[in-house]
Amino acid sequence: MKTIEEVNLESILPSNGPSISEVKKYLEKYNEEKIVIKCGGSVLIEPNLFNLFIADIAIMKKLGLIPTIVHGGGKRINNKLKELNIESVFIKGLRVTDKDTINVVEDVLINFNKEIVNALKSKSCDAKSITTKENNIITVKPERKELGYVGQPIKINTNFLDETIKAKQIPVIAPIGQKDNQTFNINADTAAGAIAKELKSRRLLLMTDIEGV
Repeated sequence: MKTIEEVNLESILPSNGPSISEVKKYLEKYNEEKIVIKCGGSVLIEPNLFNLFIADIAIMKKLGLIPTIVHGGGKRINNKLKELNIESVFIKGLRVTDKDTINVVEDVLINFNKEIVNALKSKSCDAKSITTKENNIITVKPERKELGYVGQPIKINTNFLDETIKAKQIPVIAPIGQKDNQTFNINADTAAGAIAKELKSRRLLLMTDIEGV
């Protein structure tokens, strides 16, 4: 990471943002620390909020911080399932995921993951897509039989994440994992918590307007 003295804060920070002295304080605090950001809810589907989120991550990158992003996608999944006339059923906040549903969930999350990565790259912010089809890092066990293909993380490939962060690429992680080459849906809050724990992250930030599990 660049030292604070090397960063031209005036050219990076928005004019309506926090003061330079305040930003320096937090740069000193989080220098070389890992930060996991879970983003979901309206932030991901409302265009203005999404663009602000991407811009903020790009600023963090310019300041030398490399956050790890875990994104949701529940509202997009709901819309796609409705379009396909597949009923959405939830048990204690977790989506019941049968064979047809998991295929939709995987497709929606992978496509959304690519959108986030491309949006970051459009801001000259290098990012790496992490999904079940590309660079999968999450191994799961089935959550409960009645939930179908819903998984609980049991292993995170932190070596891959560490290498990505050292390469100054932002990991963008879809909340899906695998067991025996079968894809499982994971609650995004649960995925983010497991990743933050295994990375020994200094902070886990939840950006959402939806209640978590």
